[in-house]
Amino acid sequence: MSRVPYVSGERTENESELIVRIRARRGGTLLNLDRMLLNSPAFAQGWNAHLGAVRRELALDSRLRELAVCAVAVLNGADYELEQHAPEFLRAGGTAAQVEALAQFGELAEDSVVFDAVERAVLQLTLEMTRDVKVSDATFERIQWALNDTQQIVELVGVIATYNMVSRFLVALQVDTEKD
Repeated sequence: MSRVPYVSGERTENESELIVRIRARRGGTLLNLDRMLLNSPAFAQGWNAHLGAVRRELALDSRLRELAVCAVAVLNGADYELEQHAPEFLRAGGTAAQVEALAQFGELAEDSVVFDAVERAVLQLTLEMTRDVKVSDATFERIQWALNDTQQIVELVGVIATYNMVSRFLVALQVDTEKD
């Protein structure tokens, strides 16, 4: 049960422009996360713009983006985030075996059979940024080798930072999964 009440998600004739924009980004619906954010319209507006850009406007490969998002969710115990993004990871080319392996991420050694060298570099960066904030030189060199593109490196770091923010928001406010 969420710690703060949700704003109603029922459609009205006089919906605010903000709710219309959020619904448009979500394909017509509001998620519990959106309904929680709407307790602060200014925050919801900034969130919608920022996450919309992260999800639709980056050069970073969507499979690597969603891999990092799912890994952040597992590390932070953000079940809501994982529930929303595991299907996105699969649609972007991830595999069911990888989703299964991610459930143990941070507890077991890297799985070189399930994840390739680039994916393992992304996971190591995600682990260090999420758990320690600081990134070792060795890990940064590894991600530079893996992506070999400054824009994509910056975007990956931004994605990991962004979804750490998302998971912390979800967990702190105990936002319910959509099926709850």
